[in-house]
Amino acid sequence: MKTKLIKNAKIVNEGTIFNGDVLIEGDYIKQIGEFISPKSADVQVYDAEGKYLLPGVIDDQVHFREPGLTHKGNIETESKAAIAGGITSFIEMPNTNPQSTTIEKLEEKFDIAAKTSSANYSFMFGGTNDNLDEILKVDKTKVAGLKLFLGSSTGNMLVDNPEVLEKIFESTDMVISVHCEDEGTIKENLKAHIEKFGDDIPVKYHPIIRSEEACYISSSKAIELAKKTGARLHVFHLSTGKETSLFTNKIPLAEKKITAEVCIHHLWFSDEDYDKKGTLIKWNPAVKGEKDRDQLWEALLDDRIDVIATDHAPHTKEEKDNVYTSAPSGGPLVQHALPAMLEMFHKEKISLEKIVEKMCHNPSILFQVEKRGYIKEGYFADMVLVDLNNPWTVTKDNILYKCGWSPFEGATFKSRITHTFLNGTLVYHNAKFNDVKAAKRLTFNR
Repeated sequence: MKTKLIKNAKIVNEGTIFNGDVLIEGDYIKQIGEFISPKSADVQVYDAEGKYLLPGVIDDQVHFREPGLTHKGNIETESKAAIAGGITSFIEMPNTNPQSTTIEKLEEKFDIAAKTSSANYSFMFGGTNDNLDEILKVDKTKVAGLKLFLGSSTGNMLVDNPEVLEKIFESTDMVISVHCEDEGTIKENLKAHIEKFGDDIPVKYHPIIRSEEACYISSSKAIELAKKTGARLHVFHLSTGKETSLFTNKIPLAEKKITAEVCIHHLWFSDEDYDKKGTLIKWNPAVKGEKDRDQLWEALLDDRIDVIATDHAPHTKEEKDNVYTSAPSGGPLVQHALPAMLEMFHKEKISLEKIVEKMCHNPSILFQVEKRGYIKEGYFADMVLVDLNNPWTVTKDNILYKCGWSPFEGATFKSRITHTFLNGTLVYHNAKFNDVKAAKRLTFNR
């Protein structure tokens, strides 16, 4: 069991920043203290030199495209990009090919990850109009939760039968995570825009087609159903200010039955960016107006929104370069999410403590992830060293996604992830990966 010691770090954890050392034994944090001296010559010492030590980020929503869509990305490539971005654990979505809507298909994805993932991993089980029997077989201590698509972002995983939906909400005590956009509203809006423009709709109309109304109708219905049935509901990727009124900050996260997430792109971009970025920032739900972005920030900072995630969803550049109706929605984000949020710290939009709360602590609380998301004695040693004054620019040469592009290309970030520790192993250091298998399947305290 290799012992490691991180010295002279500024540790960001549970709302405080303090100078200290962290002793790692095997997979776990053994001791945290102001000054820890190595007990033997065998201890491997890393001098943080005053850099900030954060818990590894837990990303509760990614699409790594394996199996079936691996020309866009796969678990191996995208998890490496995540590690370089300080994300040490991910929860992947069920809309692969085949979809993870049976226990057998779900376990096949776990088998792939066990062989190829560079980061800790879990997967959501997908709900459909006709797989309630399979949902009831899911072991909630070994699977992150249940994902339902209430808008057609993903083709035939749309759950649009109200009776089935209510039955699912009544029948499981797993966290039900939902994509909320109203299908009827979107179809009507799209039809009107195709009549006007044909297939080559200017992408700036995306937030009008996938509108505030479409989001609010769907999310308010899901919340109403959760209140009626007592279900544990988590609403993914809020994109409108209006939706933030549906959530509360009056009770601690651990006691909330209804929670919300916001994604990096809805905090960073606005509809003013469509002219420059085009379909590269075409997401579902759509990036909306500056007012929506401001209201999302407000709700994030006052704790109505609980978690920051990526919704990492790579497509090839060739696919994204199609006309509006053919260009898929989604983009790659795991490598640049934490640097982007640290940039917002430099702009005084958010504190380091709040970033850690929303990206590390809260996903752990919300999904009851076992012994991760904190720098605590007895917890897994998933940690990230960050240099807040080491600028770099996103270029094609340093993008790690299999798709080879980023919506942040050309952006300069002031902060750099210099070290990523995973289960006590240094897996990434100064833009180089250590060729060692350290990733584990996430488990849950349920």
